[in-house]
Amino acid sequence: MDAQPILIDGRLHDLGEGFSVRRLLPVLDARHVGPFVFYDHMGPADFAPGRGMDVRPHPHIGLATVTWLFDGSIRHRDSLGSLADIQPGAVNWMTAGRGIVHSERTPPQARVEGQRLHGIQVWVALPREHAEVAPEFHHHEADALPRIRQSGVELVLIAGTGWDAASPVKVYAPMFFAEARLDAGAELALPSEHVEHGVHVIDGELAWGGLTVSAGRMAAQSGDAPALKATHASRVMLFGGAPLDGERHLWWNFVAADNARIEQAKADWREKRFPKVPGDELEFIPLPA
Repeated sequence: MDAQPILIDGRLHDLGEGFSVRRLLPVLDARHVGPFVFYDHMGPADFAPGRGMDVRPHPHIGLATVTWLFDGSIRHRDSLGSLADIQPGAVNWMTAGRGIVHSERTPPQARVEGQRLHGIQVWVALPREHAEVAPEFHHHEADALPRIRQSGVELVLIAGTGWDAASPVKVYAPMFFAEARLDAGAELALPSEHVEHGVHVIDGELAWGGLTVSAGRMAAQSGDAPALKATHASRVMLFGGAPLDGERHLWWNFVAADNARIEQAKADWREKRFPKVPGDELEFIPLPA
């Protein structure tokens, strides 16, 4: 990654039913930022009563996934037997390790009433030495996460360390993931203990070094990071960490340091060797052609 901040626009994907995601990582100039190898901005999308999101059971290896919502709710089920409804401000952190299956659906009451869904989904690559750990799922309510207040800034540390705080979320490598709200004119330094930094503007506009980062865009860089300055009142996601211990291959929902592990996971899903999701056993997403 460049030592100077680079701008990332991402690519918009229409998933139907008026629901779209903007994929901001990976891109050619930034395949990963710290351990973050995949970054989607979901919505905002308005689901009418009776409609909702249905991501059928599907597998993961070699990564941790996290959903961070601004609006709406999602019901998580996985092959460990976990069942949790993610709400704005809370964290669902799923470590896939050697393999897990999960589904993401609109909870029944939200489906009846209709809802606006808006949030972030990221994948964090596990270090090679932990890539085959046993899968885990942890849910943390909003009041368990550190909150940092500075002049004109309110920040919640979702995972990792930064700003003299540490999140209770279990991670396997140095990293940070945070949501911050800045008043117009406010400045915020990024954690100096981390080498790679990324900034995604949800609302508003920031100046970062010589860049202007507007709503919907991302910027990333390696090395000493300049402070952020909000040119407008802004809501932003901040993330990064130590450089990855080598490149990763991404294919469908699988992340691995070598293609042979990807091929094994493909065969395992094709041959139905992954475990099922209790309470959501009837459907699954087939292996892509």
